Amino acid sequence: MTSQEYQEAVDWLFIQAPNYQIDGQKAYKPGLDNIRKLCDFFGNPQDKIKTIHIGGTNGKGSTSNMLASVLQESGYKTGLYNSPHLIDFTERIKVDGKNCDKEFVYDFIQKLKQLPSEIQPSFFEFTTIMAFEYFYQQKVDLAIIEVGLGGRLDSTNIIRPLVSAITNVRLDHQNILGDTIEEIAREKAGIIKENIKIISGDENPSVKEIITNKAKKTCSAFVDATKIETTLESDLKGNYQKKNIKVVLALVNELKNQGFEINDENLKSGLLNVHRNTNFIGRWYEFSKEPLTICDTGHNQAGLEEVFNQLKGYSQHKHIVLGFVNDKKIDEVIPMLPSEAEFYFVKPTITRGRHPEDYEYLLKKSELNYKIFNSVQDGYLSAKQNCKDGEMVFIGGSNFVVGDFLEKNLLI
Repeated sequence: MTSQEYQEAVDWLFIQAPNYQIDGQKAYKPGLDNIRKLCDFFGNPQDKIKTIHIGGTNGKGSTSNMLASVLQESGYKTGLYNSPHLIDFTERIKVDGKNCDKEFVYDFIQKLKQLPSEIQPSFFEFTTIMAFEYFYQQKVDLAIIEVGLGGRLDSTNIIRPLVSAITNVRLDHQNILGDTIEEIAREKAGIIKENIKIISGDENPSVKEIITNKAKKTCSAFVDATKIETTLESDLKGNYQKKNIKVVLALVNELKNQGFEINDENLKSGLLNVHRNTNFIGRWYEFSKEPLTICDTGHNQAGLEEVFNQLKGYSQHKHIVLGFVNDKKIDEVIPMLPSEAEFYFVKPTITRGRHPEDYEYLLKKSELNYKIFNSVQDGYLSAKQNCKDGEMVFIGGSNFVVGDFLEKNLLI
């Protein structure tokens, strides 16, 4: 297999299947019928591996990567399924921090091309069965499976995990999951299964009530991770990680109850070495010190509030590179923006990327100091050029903005 053959195979995967990353809502195919057919076709690999299921609006990626790091430090061969990827497709499927083998991806796509016509999967369903099969072939001890979107009807919900977690519930993807926190919470709570412990990291009483009620109906023990007290820290920076660490501790406690050997040193070391163990980037990621350049994939209202609150803790003058996708409610984002900063609004390369000219009328009303660019790289280079000694650059607003930035600059 050549690199060109691999790229052509991945391109086929993106083109053939509806892909939420590219197409948005029209690619969302709720329900488990397709994934059941797919899993049956491949011999149900998801039933042959031990899994942990992690859902929630924000923090799924951080929580799953921290847990993976702890398990790796404890000597367990650990699979990790996250989405979306930032640079390369293989980031979605990892074993012990290493991206899925490209040869496997290529060979598996050839098998997908031979699927019976009655199976019409989405892009995410394709990648989900690919992850299950890879983890089975790699003989992982545990696979951490991150929910793609929602929970109840997400294709990952075909698994029967050892334990499940919901990090939190915030407003996001309202056009699919519901207009209120309560509606979205009910979708997220759909991952709770009969007699399987559910861990919650949400402090909202109405969310907690919905999750506990579902837990009672399914005879599942409920653990409130927000009540955990800890001084443990992680190398994943960001004040919001303190909440995610509590969810990880609750998950670790449950795994220990089930016989997994994880000692205090494994736990401490795992939390402090997430980048090294899992190669996770994108969450309050310090790209450089001169100038200080930070990127963060927080993209919904709650995530961006966390991001801009954290930025307030930096005294430096800020150059902020921001971009969004088409379904983002930008009128809700602008009031959060620090008025004293300089802004560089950009268009992500993804098809759903929104050009800043489309919402410039909102920017003009805001009286922000801003410029508009056709690409993330153009915006970043301008910010870097204008950044004086002692000032800083921030890049965010979308996974795809951060992905564009890292793809252009991480390997330079």
